Amino acid sequence: MATSNPYQAYQQNNVNTASPGQLTLMLYEGCIKFIKLGKLAIQQNDIQAKNTNLLKAQKIVQELMVTLDKKYPVSENLLVMYDYLNNRLIEANIKNDIGILDEVEGYVVEFRDTWKQVIQLSRQQSHGQGGKA
Repeated sequence: MATSNPYQAYQQNNVNTASPGQLTLMLYEGCIKFIKLGKLAIQQNDIQAKNTNLLKAQKIVQELMVTLDKKYPVSENLLVMYDYLNNRLIEANIKNDIGILDEVEGYVVEFRDTWKQVIQLSRQQSHGQGGKA
């Protein structure tokens, strides 16, 4: 079935052709976006939008937990952090607490920035010694 919205088709194509590393980066970006929208909804007293966006952020964190590659030693620490973030998102949703959302957003931004560096280093290494041809 053809998509009538070109932007939606473009986004779907990006997801379908992204590497696992790029997909993880997209998840972090989406989580940050939904946290920001959740904070805005709290400020505007839009309870439905707040709940919808924070549930989307939770789903992303849960996806990060499920897809975590357990063969790496750091995975156990990440799993604990993701679980913590998920619980804090639930708490922020219940309490309408922007401070908690700021905390969670800070962690997710750190994860995203670190992940960007990992992708960049991986690309450099795959192109030869630190990017040298």
